[in-house]
Amino acid sequence: MAAPPQMQDEVLMKGFDPQVTRRLLEFIWPYKLQILVSLLLMLTGSAMAVAGPYLVKVAVDSGLRAGSLPALRQAVLLYLLAAGIQWLVTFLRVNLMAHTGQSIIYDLRARLFAHLQELSLSFYSRFSAGRVLTRVINDVGVLREFISWALLAIARDFFTLFGILFTMMAMHLRLSLLTFTVLPVMIVFTMIFRRYARENYRRVRRAISWVNSVLAENINGVRVVQAFSREKTNYEIFSGQVNRYNLDANLRAARVAASYPAAIELLAGFAIALAVWVGGAAVLGRWGSSEPITPGVLVAFVLYIERFFEPIRDLSRRYDSFQSTMAGGERIFALLDTPAEVQDAPDAIALPPIRGEVRFENLSFHYSDDPTPVLVDINLKVEPGETVALVGRTGAGKTTLVKLLCRFYDPTGGAVYVDGYDLRRVTQHSLRSQMGIVLQDPFLFSGTVSENIRFGRLDASDAEVEAAARAVGAHDFIVQLPQGYETPVEEGGLMLSVGQRQLVSFARALLADPRILILDEATSSVDTQTEIVIQNALRRILKGRTAFVIAHRLSTVVNADRIIVIDNGRIIEQGTHRELLALGGYYSRLYREGFSDE
Repeated sequence: MAAPPQMQDEVLMKGFDPQVTRRLLEFIWPYKLQILVSLLLMLTGSAMAVAGPYLVKVAVDSGLRAGSLPALRQAVLLYLLAAGIQWLVTFLRVNLMAHTGQSIIYDLRARLFAHLQELSLSFYSRFSAGRVLTRVINDVGVLREFISWALLAIARDFFTLFGILFTMMAMHLRLSLLTFTVLPVMIVFTMIFRRYARENYRRVRRAISWVNSVLAENINGVRVVQAFSREKTNYEIFSGQVNRYNLDANLRAARVAASYPAAIELLAGFAIALAVWVGGAAVLGRWGSSEPITPGVLVAFVLYIERFFEPIRDLSRRYDSFQSTMAGGERIFALLDTPAEVQDAPDAIALPPIRGEVRFENLSFHYSDDPTPVLVDINLKVEPGETVALVGRTGAGKTTLVKLLCRFYDPTGGAVYVDGYDLRRVTQHSLRSQMGIVLQDPFLFSGTVSENIRFGRLDASDAEVEAAARAVGAHDFIVQLPQGYETPVEEGGLMLSVGQRQLVSFARALLADPRILILDEATSSVDTQTEIVIQNALRRILKGRTAFVIAHRLSTVVNADRIIVIDNGRIIEQGTHRELLALGGYYSRLYREGFSDE
């Protein structure tokens, strides 16, 4: 069976990276006090854990062996006190680090969200929403796990290990060295396990990425799947290849993962047996050693050996977490370091209230990753309040032209002016706050109908929202919804028809009262009856505003003050509908080929 395709955002392994660590510390540093307190709590808890077996040793030697009930009682009370302190400080530490870790991740996600809002459209043309979400959710989740739990757990494991080693050697050096003869074997096995675990971890990540990709593809394309009766075929592909690969990868990873704790338990059992055999012989006086071994020391050694291997198992698991954190951190900070291609100039000014004059002067443009010209030497002046229709075949450059007007991109040659202001010299907010855009497939956000209409003007009253809806003909269908204007709308507005979503978007544009309005194929996806309603809405919306209309329908174009015909990134004709038909040129051919069908 073929392996899954390499996923671009697969969680990879990465060693220690000082740059990533330094950037992480920038987010951790504001919470240094909480982390310091957590560290002190962790050290206290680890000290109590190390003290436990030693107190058992005291109870055996000073209490049982010496026959002293007060000494035994005192040792037991101290043991209970140590256990109680360990429980208390662990509870406080876990709660404090959970709160601290979530706060750090809150700051990081907020920074990411703000940065994503500022990135230019060119970024989103290169990165799919799925890849961006993987970084914001999955990679940040890896960091949360590491900061909240693994960071102090690693410190606790090392402290516990050194504490046990020191205490064991302080009690009996020769028996300690003899017991530790199993450590070289354990180190070799750990290195072998880590290599196989890393390979299987990558395979599992590829497998689950493949499963998610195929699931998302089939869910999004379920209509096409059912239309072509592909249900059985797709099920066989998913079960026989995708899901089977995921099952095999996880089973293999489970076998490898199961081998390590089993081997550690075997080594621990061997170390305990060795300690009991040699230590027991010493207690009986059968082992030639100048260092006496008491029964309490032997019992403490057995307890310490049992506790010694637990941090080692935990550190092995934390190693993978550490590598994932370095890889995830690298991708997150690479995203944060991605510059917005369109930025306000240092001396940019706020654009004052505009009249709506637009001028394209010697305008040329090509995308940063493709030198092929999209627009070439565009010269066009649009008067305030004029409605201009942009006409041309798909890919001619119509949408790119209005994207430059919105300053989603900056021109590679020439300039765009609004009321005489070069758009590169004004702030983006002051420009776009005076513009409105209605797309072919209008996007509605999660929330109520009224919230979506109010999206561009949050201070609008309910009466103003209703007035805007009435003006574009949306009021009648809105009041028939289950909760009227307060009816919840899911993301994308799929509970509404295309025409209803379009009317809501028109109401949203009208309420925002933009001086420049852009309609990008705003009527191409609606039926004829809805289009009549929309045309009536357009007459109200366009009145007194400068408008750029991209359309393939005659009804949207014919009433424009001027029609601009674009082909291969150049303006080849312009005039009214009648003038261009009389010219008998490119527009006339477009009319005969497509518009005339209406």
